[in-house]
Amino acid sequence: MGESRYSWGADEHLVVQIDEEMSLAANFKAMAISSALAAQGLDGIWDICPANASLLIRFDPDRLEPELLERTVRDIEASVGQEESPSIKTRLIEIPVWYDDPFTREVGAKFRDRHQRPEGTDLEYAMAELGLASVEEFVERHSGSPWIVSMVGFVAGLPFMFQMVPQERQIELPKYLRPRTETPRLTVGHGGCFACIYSVKGAGGYQMFGLTPLPIYDPAQRHEVFAESMVLFRPGDIVTFRPVQEQEYRELEAAVDRGESVYRIVDVEFELQSFLADPDAYNADLLGALDVR
Repeated sequence: MGESRYSWGADEHLVVQIDEEMSLAANFKAMAISSALAAQGLDGIWDICPANASLLIRFDPDRLEPELLERTVRDIEASVGQEESPSIKTRLIEIPVWYDDPFTREVGAKFRDRHQRPEGTDLEYAMAELGLASVEEFVERHSGSPWIVSMVGFVAGLPFMFQMVPQERQIELPKYLRPRTETPRLTVGHGGCFACIYSVKGAGGYQMFGLTPLPIYDPAQRHEVFAESMVLFRPGDIVTFRPVQEQEYRELEAAVDRGESVYRIVDVEFELQSFLADPDAYNADLLGALDVR
């Protein structure tokens, strides 16, 4: 990565472009700067929004001098760059997924004229596009390694997730040729190198692989998991998908409605250099945290 580019958006926004393309290192740097800036508690900052390879800071120019804000962020960036073992404290979240469910299959069939492969399903397309032998092999590849939430947005609560494997092993798939006007709520989708979960029912263009029974956005904050925020995911969260069948999907869906504690979430610390040194071994240790909570 070269030097970050600083620019202003009107009077209230500072934009820091860390890199031209998404990478785990660039995203990690955006989150590290965001966390350090938030920890300083600088008066006048309204919001800090880390994204894939950048971050946006919204502030009140009547309370915080723009020059002071930029100088502070640049100092933090320099400090982050000097860390030998950069790490972030974050959460590991398990998301059960009913792959190849009838609901996303039905919607996919309705919009086949907008897809690269008019016959079959999105899962079968993904399998063929990646040169895999079966849908089961694709599901294993999709759920076999964790994903890091690189940003949250587009619609309320929707997480973009970047697969934590070497780039040559990442799942990369194009979006639909033309967007659908319908996507079931809580669909697990994929476009480019990003996985996502559709927080609400609506239009969409990502490939559809299945459904999770666990809500990720709750404006009424009925379940305890939403006590602090109506949005489940935060940038930097690490997600692991767990395949489930219809019976468990429906049991979990009913349990959520009853307010039961069905979300499996543990606090973890993610160390970038240790991960980059041996991703598979690091992921195995990381995912083990769910078993010892």
